[in-house]
Formats: sequence, structure tokens, C-alpha cells
Amino acid sequence: MSENDNLQEADGKTELKTTEVPQTPEKQQPSELPIFEDPKEAPKESTEDATKAEVGEIETPSETSEESTSEASKETTEVVAEDTIKADAHVEEIEEANAEDAEDEENAERHELESKDYHSMSMEQLTIEFEHLIDNHKIQNIKTQVDEIKSEFNSKFDALLDEKKEEFINEGGNEIDFYYSSPVKKRFNNAFKTYRNSLTAYYKERENNLKANLERRLAIIEEIKGLVNAEENINTTYKHFKDLQEQWRNAGPIPRDRYNNAWNSYHHHVEIFYDVLHLNRDLRDMDFKHNLEQKTKIIERAEELAKDDNINRSFRELQVLHKLWKEDLGPVAREHRDEIWERFSNATKTIHDKRQVYYADLDKAREKNLERKEDIISKIEEVAADTTNSHQAWQKKIKAIEALRENFFNAGRVPQKMNEATWSKFKGAVRTFNRNKNAFYKNLKKDQYENLEKKKALIQIALDNKDNEDFSATTPLMKKIQSDWKKIGHVPRRDSDKIWKEFKAACNSYFDRLNAERNEANKELMVAYEQKSAMLEELKTLELSGKPEKDIQTIKEKIAAWKAIGHVPSNKRYIDGKFNKTLDGLFGKLDMDKAKLEMIKFENKLENLAQPNDTRLLDNEQNFIRKRISEIKGEINQLENNMQFFSNVDETNPLVKDVIKNIEKHKQGLSVWQEKLKKVKSMY
Repeated sequence: MSENDNLQEADGKTELKTTEVPQTPEKQQPSELPIFEDPKEAPKESTEDATKAEVGEIETPSETSEESTSEASKETTEVVAEDTIKADAHVEEIEEANAEDAEDEENAERHELESKDYHSMSMEQLTIEFEHLIDNHKIQNIKTQVDEIKSEFNSKFDALLDEKKEEFINEGGNEIDFYYSSPVKKRFNNAFKTYRNSLTAYYKERENNLKANLERRLAIIEEIKGLVNAEENINTTYKHFKDLQEQWRNAGPIPRDRYNNAWNSYHHHVEIFYDVLHLNRDLRDMDFKHNLEQKTKIIERAEELAKDDNINRSFRELQVLHKLWKEDLGPVAREHRDEIWERFSNATKTIHDKRQVYYADLDKAREKNLERKEDIISKIEEVAADTTNSHQAWQKKIKAIEALRENFFNAGRVPQKMNEATWSKFKGAVRTFNRNKNAFYKNLKKDQYENLEKKKALIQIALDNKDNEDFSATTPLMKKIQSDWKKIGHVPRRDSDKIWKEFKAACNSYFDRLNAERNEANKELMVAYEQKSAMLEELKTLELSGKPEKDIQTIKEKIAAWKAIGHVPSNKRYIDGKFNKTLDGLFGKLDMDKAKLEMIKFENKLENLAQPNDTRLLDNEQNFIRKRISEIKGEINQLENNMQFFSNVDETNPLVKDVIKNIEKHKQGLSVWQEKLKKVKSMY
């Protein structure tokens, strides 16, 4: 609606241009005004004549003089000529929003209900949000949010459907047999059915109410028209007029496509009542004054809103101000009409312009989001083009794609005109990756089925030999098939646990029998192990007397007692190591010659190395000792050669003294190692 449209409805000037689609005269309602697309088409006759075709003949009351009627007609004709100018976009925007709200007085709630970032939500989250909207808001106010949620859900489900379809076909399925559904899809469909049924019921009820309200308003207009010809006291007529105005205010919402015409027709006939009839000047001036005061307050508030940086809040309140201006207030004195409308229109234009800038900035931000999403799509295409073919590599690529998908959904909205193209490009890139992935795993499954057959063959070998009594021949075979099993690659996941349990059960059955056989033969060895375990615990708490000779004797007795117990099972021989470690702790507490202690410990070690009919451990020890003796001799020779450089140097020289001391230390060590060699030889 234009600046002049508002001026007309406020000040009694005929509407010549609205946002409604022009109607043919036959279809126009009796109370509507004619609509002209061009100022030149505006009639030059009086308002009285201009309204005959649309709102019925307005007859001049008998007490109204011909002269005054002509004057009124002249004034309204001038108004028609002055106001046939082009409508202003900033006012039209407000009028269109108010017309939409006029259908339902609670419809304004939709302005406060903001859309969320549905693009970043999963299908489960979208469904939950959809159900929340239905349960917590009026059904007529959530259309914008529902449309966005439905669009995002369908896009995501279509992408999932494509992926599942490709997997189905890759696994050998026939495309015509493909079917896929999911609990979240069923839940979403149920929510949408509830929404659709509720909305249908709402519109059906509202349609009846709007129709009745429109008829009531048209009847009020007809009554106001009739007041012009009323043959009664002017004060009584005026009181009747005020009562009709109150009825109009309470008449309820009407269809949006009839909103502007109905209101403009109403205001037109209100102006006829004021301008054509000679009302009591005091009453008229009092109305004009009241309306001027209220419209001035509206203007002042609009000017405050023009300074507010919250664009959406300002626009919402500006709608309310325009509604008050149009629906609650009447005309002002003619000398103020242009001035107050221009001021109100200017404040409206300021808010409109700021809103345009806001949305322009929003578009720029969404352009940045578009760049980010284009970059993410490029990265997805790079990953899809990677030719690395191994399970580990593909798992890394799958994780990378999942992260990129998440980034894409969190990148924010793009310009509306690019939304569909960007989404299609994204789906195409992901689809290409999924096709490559499915092709790889299809070939991998072929290998896995071959591996499955190999492992089944090993299971059969294990089953055939699990009861074999020839342990010497069967044990190496069972160990070999266990080793072969580890070398075979993956099998299909659905078979993995099953065949492993079969193979493990067969192997365990054999080795349990083998261990039982060995345990029977090793009962005596287990008794020895238990005795040594008890002795080891006792040795850990042994307190020495502090007398070296006596303590040595005690330790030797413990060693002799340990040896007397005998051998333990081969898998329990670690207990001998624990015993030797405990002995080292006891020897460390003795205050005696280190070389002597070393030999006592070595003799104990030799007893453990000596095995019946097996000299390998003694041989290894002898070779080690010989090597160590050779190394020490070489070090002594090197030191003695170095001494030749000090032939003329005093032996009290610190450097010479260190060399001599080192040679002596090595010779003492050599003596110990030579003694160890003798002990080893004596064990054969």
C-alpha cells in the first residue's frame, strides 16, 4: 500500500490503486471501490459519482443544500486527482504483512517464531523439532518452519535412499526389488500427517469464520452509507455512527484478499459521513484532535523504531503501528493530513531501507557460506578421487568424508537461489565416493569369501585331529594350522565370530587333552613347584645374623634344600629365577669378600644350569666365560702397553697411579673368571 493509500484511508480520499489484482466490474462487491492502474484513468467526476457503480448511489440528504453537496463533491474530486500517484514499496510491504495477519488475530505469533539451522540437523533431530513445533505452537503459525524441515528431511532421506539402493544393487540385488524404510521416516510421516490434518481442520473452521466476519463488515458499511440519508437528529445519527465504528472494530478477521478493499471502502464512507453531512463542528473537531494526538504518538514511536538496530523487532512493531493507524483511528483536520502522513511514511521508509541493508548483508554472509561449502565439496571430490586401495586407507577416507559432511552441514545457509544446486553438487560428490567405496568392498568381499573357505578347511583339519592320541605327531600339526589361521585375511563379518568359535573349540579340545596328559605325568613336578613356592615365601622373610660365616652357611643350606626338592614343570621354571633374585638380595647384605661371594653365587647358578643328558646350557656358559677372559686379557695388555709411554715418569704421578690401579682391578677380575671356568669344567 502506498503513502497516498494510507492518506486516503486516514483522511477520506478515494483509493485509486492497491496491491490487489484488478477485478472486472461484474465481479466487484457492492461495497468495494474501483481500482485504476494508471492515474490518467482516474475519473474526473465527483466522489459521489465515482462510487455509484461500486458502492451504490449516495443520495444527498434533503436538508443538505445543493451548494454544500457540490462543494463536497469538488473537494473529493480534488482528492482523487491529487492521490493517483504510484504506490511506495516500503508501505506496500507493511500492508501485505498486515493483510496476511488480518485473517487470524493470532497469526502474528509466526513473526516471533524463528527458524533454526535445520540444514545442520540429522533426520532424527528434524523429526523431534517437527513434533515440538506441532505440540507447542498454533498449527497455522509454523508453515515456514515446517516447509524448511520437510525440505531438509526429504533431501537427507533421498541421499540415504540413493546410498542404500547402490549398496543393494552392488550386492547383486535387482533394482526393481529395492525397498527401504526406517523408523525415523515412519515417525516423520506420522508427524506430517498430524500436521496436515490439523491444518486442514483449522482452515475449514477459519474459512467459515472469515466469511461470516466479511458479511458482518459489509453490512456495517451499508449501515454507514445509510446514515447519510438518515432523517433524525444529528446527535442521534452521530451516536449511531460511533456505535457502528465500535461494531466494526470488533467484527473479527476477514480474508486477506478482501482486507484492503474492505477497509478502504469503510474509510471512504466514514469520510463521506464526515465531509458530506454538516455534523456538529465541536464533535468533529474533537474527533480530529483525538486522532491527531494518537497519530502523532504513533509517528513518534515509529521514529524511535527507525533508530533501533534490531531490524526484525522494529519491522514487527511498525506493522502494529500501521494497523493502529488504519484500523483504530479516523481522520485528522485537512491542514494536518499531508504533514503527518509524510512524517509517518518517512519513518517507515527508514526502517524499510535498514531492513533491505540487513538482508543484503545477510546475503553477503551466505555468499561466504557458499564459498565454504564449495571448498568442502572440492575436498570431498579429492578424497573420492584418491586411488589408494586398502581397508585401512578406506577407513581413513570414510572418517574424512564423515568429518567433511559434518562441516558441510554446519557451514550455514547459502543464498536461496544457490541452495538446490549446492545440495545437488554435494550429493553428487558423496555419491561418487560411496560408489568407489562400494566397488572396493565388493571386491574385498570376494577375497573375504575365499578366506572363509580357507579357514573352513583349517576347521575341518582341527576337527579331524582333536581326538588323535598320537600327541608327538599331532601337536606340530595343530600348532601349524593355528599359525596358518593368523596368516589368512579377513572373512565376512557375519561369519567371523562363528567360524572362530568353531576353530577355537576344536583346538582347545585337543590341547586340553594334551595338557591333561602332561599334568598327569608332571604331578610330581607340580608337588616340587608347590614346595618351592612355599620355600620362596619363607626365604623372603629370612633374617640374617650379621655374622658372615654363619650367614653363608645358612644360605648354602637353603640352596641345598632348594636343590633337594627337585625339578618343576617347564612352564613353572620361572620360580628358579625368583629364587636366585632373592639370594642376590641376601648376598648383598653380607659383609665379606666380593670375589668369594661371587663364586658362591656362581656355584648356585651352575647347579641350575646342569641338566641330565643335556649340556647345552653349560656349553653356553663356558663359551661366555672364555670370551670374557679373552676380553679382560686384551684390556690388560692394552693398559700395560700404555704404561710404556710412562717409562720415565714417576709412579706417584696421578695418571700413572690410575693406570696401575686399573690393571690390578682387571687382573683380580681375570682371576675370578678363570676360577669360574674351572668350576664349569668340573660339572661335565
